[in-house]
Amino acid sequence: MPDDLEATSMRDLLCGSVSEDHVGERVSVCGWVAKRREHGEHLAFLDVRDRSGVVQVVVEGTVEVKSEYVVRVIGTVTPRPEGTVNDRLATGAVELSDCQIEVLSLAEVPPFQLDDRVDIEESVRLRYRYLDLRRDKMQHNLRLRAKVNAALRRSMDAQGFCEVETPLLWAPTPEGSREFVVPSRLQPSEFYVLPQSPQIAKQLLMVGGFDRYYQIARCLRDEDLRADRQFEFTQLDLEASFVSQEDIMGFVSSAVLDAAEVATGVRPHAIAKMTWAEAQERYGTDKPDRRFAMTLHDLSEVFAASDVKAFASPTVKAIRVSHGASFSRARLDQLVDQAKQLGAKGLAWFRVTSEGLDSPLARHLSEREGAALRHVDDAEVGDLVLVVADEYEVACRVLGALRVALGSPPVGEGPHEYVWVTEFPLFEGLDEEGHPQAAHHPFTMPHPEDLELIESDPLKVRSQAYDLVLNGWELGSGSVRIHRADIQSRIFRALGISDDDAQSRFGFLLGAFKYGAPPHAGFAFGIDRLVAIFAGEENIREVIAFPKTQSGNDLMTGAPKAITARHLDELRLRFTKKGS
Repeated sequence: MPDDLEATSMRDLLCGSVSEDHVGERVSVCGWVAKRREHGEHLAFLDVRDRSGVVQVVVEGTVEVKSEYVVRVIGTVTPRPEGTVNDRLATGAVELSDCQIEVLSLAEVPPFQLDDRVDIEESVRLRYRYLDLRRDKMQHNLRLRAKVNAALRRSMDAQGFCEVETPLLWAPTPEGSREFVVPSRLQPSEFYVLPQSPQIAKQLLMVGGFDRYYQIARCLRDEDLRADRQFEFTQLDLEASFVSQEDIMGFVSSAVLDAAEVATGVRPHAIAKMTWAEAQERYGTDKPDRRFAMTLHDLSEVFAASDVKAFASPTVKAIRVSHGASFSRARLDQLVDQAKQLGAKGLAWFRVTSEGLDSPLARHLSEREGAALRHVDDAEVGDLVLVVADEYEVACRVLGALRVALGSPPVGEGPHEYVWVTEFPLFEGLDEEGHPQAAHHPFTMPHPEDLELIESDPLKVRSQAYDLVLNGWELGSGSVRIHRADIQSRIFRALGISDDDAQSRFGFLLGAFKYGAPPHAGFAFGIDRLVAIFAGEENIREVIAFPKTQSGNDLMTGAPKAITARHLDELRLRFTKKGS
């Protein structure tokens, strides 16, 4: 019997591992019949497929097998006849002949073709997901995911982290995203929630002295679904004590680069860093896609005294669109409409030509203004310059969105450009009572240089929070946590949270902190998103075995479904009409 780690009592080799090294040997393989080709009345060729690939089986005589039958084949490995070698297959130089075929399971005709040469409507694929998983793409994606998970575990173990599982049934918390609620049968009218993240649990582990914790954690959020979001998602979650922001970023960088090397075969360069303010200034977003240029340029000083009313705003920013001068007027009008939909007052455009600038506004510009526009990002003849004049945040956001829409390559194209974004604002906006609102959670440590601004100018306070971004996708975020009671009290007061309210919301965490909380920090990033980028997929559903649709349905099982009246009675639940 050939030496193969995959050998079992039913098979000697995987289909895709049969090679010229096995010529002359009699072996057994198991799998599904992918194709059947007839050559006369008494000769047929079967492609037998398993997770490793396909091997050709030569059948003489009559055998009753159809597509997707499950078979065991015992045959002799022989070279393919001259002129019939298939270079596209790893097994294309050999075939199995003189075969015995045992049908292990019958199969009906599948509702769609199980190869990657035909586009299949996603709803059909999800309804028959168990068949869709046989396709090469899904086999590749999910096995890639397994490799990434294994690499992350190896990296965290090597860095001294301890894997700890935290509860899936947790106490309701009033902060963060909407939670899935689970009624308790034993305590009627009481409820658990499914965790949005292990955030509080992992901080308690730090109080418990575990020092370095990690978990490949399942998390759940009852939020609207989209291409990069599911109700259920998986993240690498970690927390460490006696560390700085730089330490956490180092731990995470090592794990991510280890996973990238396993997934792509190449270890990326060291991860770049920029502050949140720098990201806004240059890219108009806190999750910059750095695979392409087209950065934002500030022309506010140049246009400060402009006679052109369209530029009479606090901020004037511009981007260069390479070869964009060829855009039709209809396309330019669409860009103007898109900018307005994003919140801008308008959008000015300028074609760069050999005679100068071509635009309805060109003749109103001063010589200095025209020169500044022609030199945006070293613009050349044939380029297009887009300008937004508005409030700073609006100008950045709108041009940042247009930049991505016009220049971002597909997920699977170009290099993998990681970047750490740091120094996020601690607060964002004010509530109806004038209190600042926490940008992350109320346990994020302020930047040490901004502590004195908490009461006097809270919206200028930077946090010790940090995000990891890859190709314009936010992989995850983390922060240094507040472990000092005096700073925590100041943050609560700034947020308008009373002592009683704080005790009600976070009592068990604050209580634990009274018994000696070490300085600690942490991070979590989405494995679904990371693997999707590695696989070149635009939607994380393509790297999840059994995902939900955008409406939250499981087309295969029919979930969500009603439960029986008996079940409702056990839980002491009743439905009421809306408004009653």
